[in-house]
Order: sequence, then C-alpha cells, then structure tokens
Amino acid sequence: MRHTEASPGPVGSVLAILFELEGGEFMALNGGSEFKFTPAISMFVNCDTQAEIDHYWDKLLDGGEAMACGWLTDRYGVTWQIAPTPLRSMLQDPDPAKANRTMAALMGMIKLDMAALQKAYDGA
Repeated sequence: MRHTEASPGPVGSVLAILFELEGGEFMALNGGSEFKFTPAISMFVNCDTQAEIDHYWDKLLDGGEAMACGWLTDRYGVTWQIAPTPLRSMLQDPDPAKANRTMAALMGMIKLDMAALQKAYDGA
C-alpha cells in the first residue's frame, strides 16, 4: 500500500507492506520517523537443531548486535529471539528445579546452546 493525498505520508511512498516469514503473515506499517523499533516486540524463531540456531543467529546478526539469552537486534533494528523449540516447555516444567536450572543456564548465554540447556535441564 502506498500513501495517498488523504494519508499523512508523502504521496506514493510506502504506507504498509505484507510479508511472510516461516509461513506466518505479517504487516509492516510506515508510521513515520517518530516510531522506532524497540525490544518491546521481537520476532521469535523456533529452531529444532543447533545448526538452525547457528544459521539464523549468524544471518540476522550480520550488521546487528548480540544481546543476552538468545536475543539479537538485526541491522534494521528489529529484535529477534533465536531459541530451541523445547526451551519453552523446559522453562515451564512443573518441576521447579528443572525450570530453575534451565533459566540459570539461559541467563548466562548470549547465543543459545541447546546441549548446555538440555544438560542444565537434566541436572547433569
């Protein structure tokens, strides 16, 4: 969609775009320069293998900045969480010892390490 004479941006400039990521549809709205990206919202990428984590981490980090706990900001300022698929269930395990060990391991990481998270979860 492009701005028209009735919208607040320059006529013909981009107002909104639709795009797809991993089968999910998203809309990006050009609300103007007063709106900035913040980590208050992030894209979440579930990964089944360490190779997937490494792939997405390396691609999205190119020109961006690493944060903590599997978060990074890409070169456009968009925040991403690159995490193993089982992490959510590990953190929500009804056994608080397992969940706490997993959280403690997670808090010490930048890019997530599936093997280390699983080891913490298992108490090994």
